[in-house]
Amino acid sequence: MTTDKKIFGTDGVRGRANIEPVTAETALKLGRAAAHVFKTLESHARSKGRHKIVIGKDTRLSGYMLENALSSGILSMGVDVLFIGPLPTPGVAYVTRSLRADAGIVITASHNPYDDNGIKFFRADGYKLDDQIEAEIEHLVFSGEIEHIRPVASEIGKAIRIDDALGRYIEYAKASFPRGMTLDGIRIVVDCANGATYKSTPCVLRELGAELVILGNTPDGTNINLDCGSGHPDKLCRAVLEHHAQVGIAHDGDGDRVLLCDENGTLVDGDDVLAVLGMDMLQHGKLPERTVVATVMSNAGLEHAINMAGGRLIRTQVGDRYVIDEMLKNGYALGGEQSGHIVYREHATTGDGLVAALQMLRIMKSRNALLSQLVRCWKRFPQKLVNVPVRERVPFEKMEGVMELLSEAETELKAHGGRVFLRYSGTEPKARLLVEAQEQHLVDKWCERIGERLRQQFGEKIHS
Repeated sequence: MTTDKKIFGTDGVRGRANIEPVTAETALKLGRAAAHVFKTLESHARSKGRHKIVIGKDTRLSGYMLENALSSGILSMGVDVLFIGPLPTPGVAYVTRSLRADAGIVITASHNPYDDNGIKFFRADGYKLDDQIEAEIEHLVFSGEIEHIRPVASEIGKAIRIDDALGRYIEYAKASFPRGMTLDGIRIVVDCANGATYKSTPCVLRELGAELVILGNTPDGTNINLDCGSGHPDKLCRAVLEHHAQVGIAHDGDGDRVLLCDENGTLVDGDDVLAVLGMDMLQHGKLPERTVVATVMSNAGLEHAINMAGGRLIRTQVGDRYVIDEMLKNGYALGGEQSGHIVYREHATTGDGLVAALQMLRIMKSRNALLSQLVRCWKRFPQKLVNVPVRERVPFEKMEGVMELLSEAETELKAHGGRVFLRYSGTEPKARLLVEAQEQHLVDKWCERIGERLRQQFGEKIHS
């Protein structure tokens, strides 16, 4: 094998389960490579005894296959495995730190359908791997350089099942909510997406006193994200109205995202959450450098509102790892994505849908306010996202008239507080066009003009 092959994408390894690279064979190699890398990063284990790696997963059927393959590879390198079973991705990150493990692995494809799966890694401190460590693991998978390393007899690792991992995460999440404050008198609809949060989120909210209506809490290995969860929030919004709830909470399959719904059945997305939390932290002097980190996809109205409140918003490329990298680099405390990845660094090292939801509930309780009242702290600019199917990723600079149109649009939109953004999707064969402005007619105008030019270039129908 050559060593220039790629396994890692923007968020770990991901693909169709049992098709390369998400196969038992590659998972075993990943386990061996990861065990070697984390074992050699520190010559001594982080706690007494041997080096160890935590493995958690969501509720996908293929998780059993990948879990056993990964563990076999890790054990073969003389590193112990700590199985923690189904647990949200942020729970795996926390338990990795709590157990003083050398690394953590979560088997999940997040918001994707059940027939996809993936493998994400965490460092010992609960943060995602940097590019250098990923590249080292990737190199070892393909190069075969560690094939000769074969511990024998008592040097082979052993596997241990950790029975209290769920309880550890539940207590950790509850600790992010003010001691002495309860959710008594609040009716909440929770959609767990038949995923990894099906036990943790209902348990935490119930222990804090909320009255719950629970959806998507009967995983069977194949129904994760199926017409439920944050990928299908219309179901949550209908249930909030039907059950006269004050708020709705929807996770994705691995629980690192959250979308909410107010008492009127209106969806509250990640930009809303960033606005409410950012304003609250600004007010209480808890926002380092008065800065919120978002991505290029966040609404321009969010940036305007944060600026008007005396703060600033910094944008990164799409992907929560880039948000976290920016936060770590400069010591920022709040960041996230419109899709519902919210990183609240006071209590989490990665996107944590439950912790983010608890912060929103905290503000509702402390201000005795409805969720619909909280989100009035900002005004969303008219925004339109156009997806264009593509056969190949031709550089936009090489397309006739596209860059000229973008430049013309940017000039006019900027004068009206707006912007235009064009990129290729990192996960699908699509080009994504985003147009924003304070006036809807400008959004429609430039979506139509640029979209038509892209349609001509790609010869495909445009889907909004």
